[in-house]
Amino acid sequence: MKHIFIMGSKGIPARYGGFETFVDQLTARKKSSDIKYYVSCLADNNEEQVYNGVHLINIKVPNIGSAKALLYDLLSLRRIFDYIQKNQLRDCVVYILACRIGPFIGYYKEKLSKLEIKVYVNPDGHEWKRSKWSKPIRLYWKFSERLMVKNADLLICDSKGIEKYILNDYSEYNPKTEFIAYGSDCIPSKLSDTDSQLNNWFNKHKISANEFYLIVGRFVPENNYELMITEFMKSKSNKDLVIISNVEKNKFYDQLLRVTNFKKDPRVKFVGTVYDQSLLKKIREQAYGYFHGHEVGGTNPSLLEALSSTRINILLDVVFNKEVAEDAALYFTKQSGSLSDIIKKADNLTENEINHFAAKARQRIDGFYSWDIIVRKYEHLFLSLNK
Repeated sequence: MKHIFIMGSKGIPARYGGFETFVDQLTARKKSSDIKYYVSCLADNNEEQVYNGVHLINIKVPNIGSAKALLYDLLSLRRIFDYIQKNQLRDCVVYILACRIGPFIGYYKEKLSKLEIKVYVNPDGHEWKRSKWSKPIRLYWKFSERLMVKNADLLICDSKGIEKYILNDYSEYNPKTEFIAYGSDCIPSKLSDTDSQLNNWFNKHKISANEFYLIVGRFVPENNYELMITEFMKSKSNKDLVIISNVEKNKFYDQLLRVTNFKKDPRVKFVGTVYDQSLLKKIREQAYGYFHGHEVGGTNPSLLEALSSTRINILLDVVFNKEVAEDAALYFTKQSGSLSDIIKKADNLTENEINHFAAKARQRIDGFYSWDIIVRKYEHLFLSLNK
């Protein structure tokens, strides 16, 4: 029996978030009876329980602000180590999602190695590049990432671009890597075109099916909202631009409003968040096209969801996005006029051309990113334990 301990997500069942969805899918779709999963979960207690055959280890963490996630990981790792030792388990892997605890990993790596426990790490994306962090925190992320790479037995990268970066930037540690992408599925929404929940949402925001471009993503500068809004406002498209995001009235919002003056364009509609996944999938299906301006990170979950649901996908031309979509999408650059030209082209695509893009996008998901493929790769990796 292979004992796989997963930490770094908020836990399962997943409510929202990439890592949480990944852990939920990985454990729910388990095929091999030779694998047993254990998952640490952020909770208001320290109990243990079983969910879908997965042993959940609840971790209660005091609310200490921005350091809460780091403390959560440290408490998770300590509980996992104690659990393995107490139950005298063998053939164990501790799989750590993200690189928050680099300065502390060396201490635990030594203890885990004595029990012949492997440490696998998912380095996630370039967290140290994210603008939401202050400069000291970005420096910490980079330093922490270096130590996680140094101490990991294996780094599982969800993007070939991230894998190349790890191998190049940390070559002095001779890191061992494995590429296994994030997953998605081409499963239609459970909602019908006439569903009252969908139509109420459309009516509330004065949106018509197939008459809007869609953006879904965190409201942060590195997702290039300013660029996409500015270029859309330049375009003569008669469609709306619908933005589903956790918009907060902060400095970024104020700057975006000042630079773009988007409130003067009735086509630009910030509609808040949509946490109901069936409704969100249906909105993606009903969009005319999807804009993806993410430039930081690896395989982005919202991009995979768009490729599996939206017929026209218009992506920022960076290595992470091209690696995923290849020729199943249209690409824009940061050059002035690039996206507005693509919007004009997209507005004039024939139905056959639109369906051609949609079919290619589904082929990318079914052939390379379906959850069944991803789970099979993980199980093969865990069962080998020879890295």
